[in-house]
Amino acid sequence: MKKFIHIDMDCFYAAVEMRDNPKLACVPLAIGGNSRRGVLSTANYIAREYGVRSAMSNYHAKQLCPDLVIVPGRMAVYKEASNQIREVFSRYTDLVEPLSLDEAYLDVTDSTACKGSATLIAQQIRADIYNATGLTASAGIAPIKFIAKIASDEKKPNGQFVVLPHEIDDFLAQLPLGKIPGVGKVTLEKLNLKGLYTGKDVREKGVNWMQQHVGNFGVSLYQKCAGEYVGKVSTDRIRKSLSVEHTYEYNKTSLQECLDELPRLLDELVLRLNKQQLRNRINKLSVKVKFANFVVTSADQVYHELNTEIFVQLLTKAYQRGLQQPVRLLGIGVGIKNEPEQNFQLSILD
Repeated sequence: MKKFIHIDMDCFYAAVEMRDNPKLACVPLAIGGNSRRGVLSTANYIAREYGVRSAMSNYHAKQLCPDLVIVPGRMAVYKEASNQIREVFSRYTDLVEPLSLDEAYLDVTDSTACKGSATLIAQQIRADIYNATGLTASAGIAPIKFIAKIASDEKKPNGQFVVLPHEIDDFLAQLPLGKIPGVGKVTLEKLNLKGLYTGKDVREKGVNWMQQHVGNFGVSLYQKCAGEYVGKVSTDRIRKSLSVEHTYEYNKTSLQECLDELPRLLDELVLRLNKQQLRNRINKLSVKVKFANFVVTSADQVYHELNTEIFVQLLTKAYQRGLQQPVRLLGIGVGIKNEPEQNFQLSILD
């Protein structure tokens, strides 16, 4: 029996802005351009109570919520947070399928973490994400991939929902078809015209009827509603880099304190490189430093194997750019040559 987890960050872009500017935490907030015709990429939960949604025009959103605060997006910051989140995923499984910056499927069937409990793994991943980023995530857990995605919406924000194997049949029977990935608004309207509203309706029609009246999509829809489609996590991708990083509970206030963290970071990097058999594909060494004022800098050097002295030099170089600013995050990584990147969508819509 497979064990899938779908992790979905809670109003990701808006959550990052509220984290970095606490004054935004208690106001209706959206991310988007400043022009009247601009389109929102996401909104926090306060704004959503007014009906503000992603892909909505600024003008329409302001009509619904006159006090809405709209701030421009900071994609580099969101990508940084996304990288931290993916680093958390890698602690539990290598079978990760990112769908966007803030969303991913994980296959934890063979994971030994948390005694193999997918429910406990999801809880720990969410806790680790919060500790690393200050952001909350929701999770869905199920033995069928697309059900895990549906389940992650059930307890938002900052919650998780489990569909156990013996609950699959009832869950699918009662499932509104519009919640199934791939069933959009137009498709749903066509299905409704044929008297199809829930998984039970589809199952009662049978696969032959679905193929005859809906086509090939009807067959795949029947398979999903009948619990026959398990799915799999797709990890085929060209990896260009691998890194580890840590955000510290207390800022590092000197270069020496930062250098003292290098051995632990290097040990973690070695473990990940060995686990993925990438040790002989290194083509660059890099260091990242994030200061207390949230300024991020990095330094790198072409090199084809791990070298502690070079990491020391790169960290020293990066640290000196901060002009004695305390350090809240350190990371080290390597560039990777000649290996298969997943073409996941870097979605502008959260």
